[in-house]
Amino acid sequence: MLTENHWLKSTNQFKCLKIKDFGVAYTGPGALVAVGYMDPGNWATSINGSQSFQFLLISTILLSSLMAMLLQNLSAKLGIVTQFDLAQAIRLHTDKFLSVILWIIAELAIMVTDVTEVIGAAIALNLLFKIPLILATLITILDVLFLLFLSKIGFRKIEILVSCLIFVILFIFAYEVILARPNWINIGSGFLPSSRMLAKTPVVGGISPLSGSLGIIGATVMPHNFYLHSGICQVRKINSRNQEEIRQAVKYTETDSNIQLTIAFIINSLLLIMGAAVFKSGAVRDGSFFGLYDALNNTVMLSNPILINVAKTGALSTLFAIALLASGQNSTITGTLTGQLVMEGFIHLKMPMWARRLITRLFSVIPVIICVGLTANDSIAKQHFVLNMLMENSQVFLALAVPFTIIPLLILTDNKKLMGEFANSYVVSVLGWSSSLILIFLNLYNLPETFVTFNFCNPDLAKAVAYLIIAIIMFLLVWTCVEMLGVDISKLQRKFVLSNRRI
Repeated sequence: MLTENHWLKSTNQFKCLKIKDFGVAYTGPGALVAVGYMDPGNWATSINGSQSFQFLLISTILLSSLMAMLLQNLSAKLGIVTQFDLAQAIRLHTDKFLSVILWIIAELAIMVTDVTEVIGAAIALNLLFKIPLILATLITILDVLFLLFLSKIGFRKIEILVSCLIFVILFIFAYEVILARPNWINIGSGFLPSSRMLAKTPVVGGISPLSGSLGIIGATVMPHNFYLHSGICQVRKINSRNQEEIRQAVKYTETDSNIQLTIAFIINSLLLIMGAAVFKSGAVRDGSFFGLYDALNNTVMLSNPILINVAKTGALSTLFAIALLASGQNSTITGTLTGQLVMEGFIHLKMPMWARRLITRLFSVIPVIICVGLTANDSIAKQHFVLNMLMENSQVFLALAVPFTIIPLLILTDNKKLMGEFANSYVVSVLGWSSSLILIFLNLYNLPETFVTFNFCNPDLAKAVAYLIIAIIMFLLVWTCVEMLGVDISKLQRKFVLSNRRI
């Protein structure tokens, strides 16, 4: 490897591997990636969608998960074959000014994601321990101590911890769904894609099938995950001159990723099924975390006597809050690792993991504290509504950031000079570009209407601002494509070495 990210170098525990050991050694990175597909931002969109349209949108979860699997595999392959993470590779293909712009976009996406994690963790602490929201929000800053501890125990143990938390979430939702006794035939039919999932009508509970699908897609495909996967797959060192070792590494890494993302898909499906089967249809009016917690305590909203009996013990709501806290902590770990990769990859800035986390968390806490403080004297319902709107609106930026990760990723992995025999096949390339263009179109398609719902100005002006942003995004995308497609690959290594010498 020409260079190493600081945190990768310091946490590497797999310097000497034999081919036969790869199957075991390469389990773990997929779990860290899968966390991004089951963070608190997914919860409300899935449950609200199921309350409005039952199992219709479960096909959206399936399709977005399949797209994510394909793109994540490309990200891992890039890291293994080139020994560059995605941030490094983009920087090498673009000039300094554009690299800084792309770095800023990536950093903002990470911070936006962290806002959801702050909200989820603060609400979980409030629900479990009755800690006031402002204090609970401030307590989330202390997770930097948790990250400091993790940085000392080694990367493999981090993977194990994350995997354990994932299975805690899986167990909780599976338990609650099993108690609900859902109609599995209807669930099975929901996995079949239908044109109805992209319809603008009917509007139920404030959302249409289209807006519900867009919300699920936006919460599923996270841009920072592609940076993360291309970096963490390099923790297991291999002989980069041995093609057979590279093939084996790619094979086992993709298998690990697919297994873990399948688990994430199951968890997201369980979330949607929970919304449709655990609660009576249309019973949940408040889709916030608070609303769902209260609904799991309200026997009037539950669908069958078994759930009602368990709810009386408080078990359903408590397990939900525990799962929320586990999800937030998992996302905290992966968000920090991604931040390290992005910062070091784009601008060569090295920082201890705990310091990086503290800075990011402070920026993320500020808008949450402002919202909580401004609504302190309002009704509980108003507080819940404001926090939920902050979380949902913050996800809009993720839709804007997605194109700047998946387009460069496809350009890089299609390049035969860079990837050699591991360059994308024709079929993979077609599927990758088709998936990416669909994701970009859907993410931007509803942006004008989304801006109108913000109510920051009159509808016409809001749409004009949205179209201006879309134009800027398209300009930056074209700029990125022109630069990345025009680079002489033979000069990359020399450019990379020289840039590192100047640091």
